[in-house]
Amino acid sequence: MTASTRSSGALASARTFVARFKPWPVALAAATLVVACASDSDQGAVGGMSGVVAGGAFRNAKVCIDGNGNGRCDRGEASTTTDANGAFTLAGQGAVVAEIGSGIESGVARPLVFRAPAGAGGVVSAISTELAALMDANGGNFAAARSALATRLGVSESQLLADPGRIGDARAKAVLQTEIDQSLERIAEAVAEAGGSGDRVAALRNRFALDEITQVVVIYAENRGFDNLFGLFPGANGIPGVNPSSSARASEPQKDFDGATLPNLPPVWGGVTAGGQEVTIAENRTIGMPNRMFQIDAPGGFHDTHLQASQGVITRDLVHRFYNNQMQINGGKNDKFAAYSDAGGLSMGYYDGSKMKLWEVARQYTLADNFFMGAFGGSFLNHQYLVCACAPLYPNAGDPASPGHGSISAIDTDADGNFVRLTPAANSPASVLAGAPVYKKDSTLTPKDAAGNFYAVNTMQPPYQPSNNEPAKDAPHRHYADPKSATTLPPQTQATIGDLLTAKGLSWAWYGGAWNSTTAIAEGDRKFPAAVPPAAQTPNFQFHHQPFNYYAAFDPVRHPEARAAHLKDFDADFLKDVANGTLPAVSFYKPQGNLNQHAGYASVADGDAHIADVIAKLKASPQWKHMLVVVTYDENGGFYDHARVPKADRWGPGTRIPALIVSDFAKKGFVDKTQYDTASTLRFITHRWSLPVLPGLVERDKALAKNGLQPMGDLTSALDFRQKS
Repeated sequence: MTASTRSSGALASARTFVARFKPWPVALAAATLVVACASDSDQGAVGGMSGVVAGGAFRNAKVCIDGNGNGRCDRGEASTTTDANGAFTLAGQGAVVAEIGSGIESGVARPLVFRAPAGAGGVVSAISTELAALMDANGGNFAAARSALATRLGVSESQLLADPGRIGDARAKAVLQTEIDQSLERIAEAVAEAGGSGDRVAALRNRFALDEITQVVVIYAENRGFDNLFGLFPGANGIPGVNPSSSARASEPQKDFDGATLPNLPPVWGGVTAGGQEVTIAENRTIGMPNRMFQIDAPGGFHDTHLQASQGVITRDLVHRFYNNQMQINGGKNDKFAAYSDAGGLSMGYYDGSKMKLWEVARQYTLADNFFMGAFGGSFLNHQYLVCACAPLYPNAGDPASPGHGSISAIDTDADGNFVRLTPAANSPASVLAGAPVYKKDSTLTPKDAAGNFYAVNTMQPPYQPSNNEPAKDAPHRHYADPKSATTLPPQTQATIGDLLTAKGLSWAWYGGAWNSTTAIAEGDRKFPAAVPPAAQTPNFQFHHQPFNYYAAFDPVRHPEARAAHLKDFDADFLKDVANGTLPAVSFYKPQGNLNQHAGYASVADGDAHIADVIAKLKASPQWKHMLVVVTYDENGGFYDHARVPKADRWGPGTRIPALIVSDFAKKGFVDKTQYDTASTLRFITHRWSLPVLPGLVERDKALAKNGLQPMGDLTSALDFRQKS
């Protein structure tokens, strides 16, 4: 066969292949993720090469021989333009770059750049781009990169750059499509980061060469908005009118129930401080606070009381529930935080974070200032979102034939079905200046949706001990919470990140502070103090802060091995694993209540010191050099934040929260502006180990795209694999 015949055959094959494309289901809206069949024989005329920019009809893309290896088509490099089917012929041999602009002509919503090593046989795609990034990390060994990627994906090396339409293995097809689907988002992010003159190769490598990370640790603190702790951080989008880097010149004046601007903030109903402390700031000392954000720990004292509400003082709790959070956000205006809070003006308070140890950690590593809580509302739902990107199902609510379910009913919302506003009670005050709002029914379940489903969005109890619901009196053992209690959530079966990691053979665990001791109380001979609120118990453990304890996969009777392997204790297990270098691939750590910074029962200072100490221990671990630590918060705890919340799906995202990315590979002294949410940690884990994508992640990005917004990032914008401490 002559060279020209081979060229014609390759082009014909490429045209046949790309003709099958169908639109992307996500924001890139490019084409299906299918890869052209090509090999080293796909050469053009002698000294040249033919190929295809695969994955869709990437027409009018500029393709070149990347002679200097910078990931750009520079002047003087042999180049051409793809035809209507993405096919091309180049005069030359070597690594290839394809620059795909956005717009109608290219069929791509966001600019992309594909790279292909010389060994890719003329296939230029998302997969070939990942191979090139792996080669950048391994010294340029194509065979090693191909072997490593094929092994991680669980496909054969020949399938990596093959046309999935010709692959008989349905699983391999799905795996390749998932990998390319995820890769396009990372490529678009890298191209945007590098811009017109930045290091494009490094930006791509940072999003693909993730094998350097072998342990991910997520430290999940409690109930703080970004402005509340990091609003004064230099370079961050912080307190309007105070932090010069803020995106707003002034915070939004707070409005009353009727939309009228409040002349001043409401009093802090019930007083500023939680009981039992030396510092007590009563409600009547908070009347007349100006309608703006204020510093809780100001040197001159709280408001004009001259009383010091330092970071060591525990303030009262603030309402933080599913619909309340949406009402406070008020369509993005963030102007009803004070109105729809049971703590009045306290919702507008913030701290001088420069006094915190975590502030210094943020200075050393990366602080994300565009990171949102994954779901509206409180801890219960956001812990669920962290592990499944979903809301828990509660079947048969109100059905008297279903044990326990007949006594629970849905939250009462506006009669028109609006899932934003709770229905006010008849005795609710006309103005928040006269008292906190009262609702007709603010319970735990959403109203039944069009599919007939109820979802638990406010705190419910685990079906397994430890739970705030005691076992049934006739129970043969103490492992289960009473299933007849209306507040016991039925066991959940939705897919979680734990399921995906286990299926891939990867180790993982959720470490809870006071897990062992609380479980011993719940299942032991002593009467479990079910009538005592969790925050008042000893040890201080919150039952809804262990999300996996709601899942049937960890039933203590049916699946004790899985439970023991994955639901662990901080003191007995986490500290030992950190010191011995035996942490699993993925670890979640939840501090016990008095150390998690939750207003009402924990101070800012105690949690700050504890988490900083945990980070210090992780840095001393034998595994540190290949570890990524994410410190974030479950939700805002009812505190105001000025950043506009992206509009997505019915679950969220909610108000902005702090997040720190700590690693030898984290950019140093960097404020990351990438849009993230709680599930961005799941996205990173998914991408790092090439896991299937949880449905909620797909739905979130679809909803964002529908509203013209970018998808949530996967934390890779915070990393730089060229540097190490």
